[in-house]
Amino acid sequence: MTHPALDALRSRFGDRIDTGATQRAQHGAGDSWHPAAPPDAVLFADTTQEVSEALAICNARGFPVIAFGHGSSLEGQIQAVRGGLCIDLSRMNRILRVSAGDMDCTVECGVTRQQLNADLRDTGLFLPVDIGAHATMGGLASTRASGTMTVRHGTMRDRVIGLTVVLPDGEIIETGGRARKSSAGYDLTGLFVGAEGTLGIITELTLRLSGIPEMAKAGLYSFPDIAGATETVIEALQCGLCLNRIELLDALQMRAINAWNGTAHPETATLMVDLAGSAAQVAGDLDTFGDLAAAHGADAVPCATAEDYTALWALRHSALHAARGLRPGCKSLSTDVCVPVTELPAIIAAIQAEIAAEGVVAPLHGHVGDGNFHLVMLFDPDDADEQDRVRRLNHRLVDMALAHGGTATGEHGVGLGKKVFMEAQHGPALGLMRRLKRAVDPGNILNPGKIFDL
Repeated sequence: MTHPALDALRSRFGDRIDTGATQRAQHGAGDSWHPAAPPDAVLFADTTQEVSEALAICNARGFPVIAFGHGSSLEGQIQAVRGGLCIDLSRMNRILRVSAGDMDCTVECGVTRQQLNADLRDTGLFLPVDIGAHATMGGLASTRASGTMTVRHGTMRDRVIGLTVVLPDGEIIETGGRARKSSAGYDLTGLFVGAEGTLGIITELTLRLSGIPEMAKAGLYSFPDIAGATETVIEALQCGLCLNRIELLDALQMRAINAWNGTAHPETATLMVDLAGSAAQVAGDLDTFGDLAAAHGADAVPCATAEDYTALWALRHSALHAARGLRPGCKSLSTDVCVPVTELPAIIAAIQAEIAAEGVVAPLHGHVGDGNFHLVMLFDPDDADEQDRVRRLNHRLVDMALAHGGTATGEHGVGLGKKVFMEAQHGPALGLMRRLKRAVDPGNILNPGKIFDL
């Protein structure tokens, strides 16, 4: 039987309400290991007003709504676990304003980071949120994403200074603004950044930009072990070097990258390092980093040309697909715990020992400069025992991270996959999150079942 909300949506949007199996399937899985859960219908929205009207219709009839950007989320954020309407925001991809002098811009939620940076290139500015996947600005903000440049530029939380948000009942609000700072009341912008579409749907964002540096140089450093690599990172951070990216890859990940890309780099613990700033600063800091790495037994492969630089970071961005290539046909659970940097050697050694004991294939790569690393745990989707082992290892890793002062998720978000850890991480504060959800969305229509259950 057709839900009354679908009849009302069709009355307003006509054949733009798509209930075909193909569109529903494409909007119910994402890039996660969680089971697919398609919505009952899909709407491609073109404006904030259309999002408002759709939400008002659904809220009045208790019909769930899930926002969709590019579908690259990893923790089941877009799965329609209770059915409902998926609002695809990818057509809202206009760059509304760029102020080069103020180093900010306003964009619609469907703009991708690649599109924005291509548009900004002639201004000398860019958005330094460098994740591996294509993703929209709305999705990046909703999961509080980050990426390889976090060590220098921060996360999306540090980049978003204002939002246009549609609340569950269809009301349109604006938060924040363009001022560099404000003491005016609650930080509502921060409330919606990282809320994963459970409190409102972000339709426009005002973003703080950065200047493209005069010079950037990179290098690949091969270490005898992970401990030496992480100690080098700690020392480099303490020296205040102009680090732009500093990425750790273990021996298995390097083997995967070589196989995937046809390269022949040493298959041992590796740092990929990027320094950015003035020419003099970069040259001096690169020499200093080389000395620190050499003291821990590293061999260096500098990137002499712009082509070498581009090729190095293309290798890094291939890491997830290369890891999956180790076992074709398998699925992957990609972890993303984050801990204080000094805690990295202990937690990595401990979890890798347990991985070896369980016989699981799990290459490691991550943003070691901010304490965030990924284990790509590969498993056969038809092997229940192997799936159980991977889930247990993931649980053990999160327990370790929390015990070391860290978090269950540094950048992928909570979605479905990390809900089970929220009580341990937040304690009584999780109750406040539930109260906020009930206050803003009393009908629980926005992305229900994500982050926590009511």
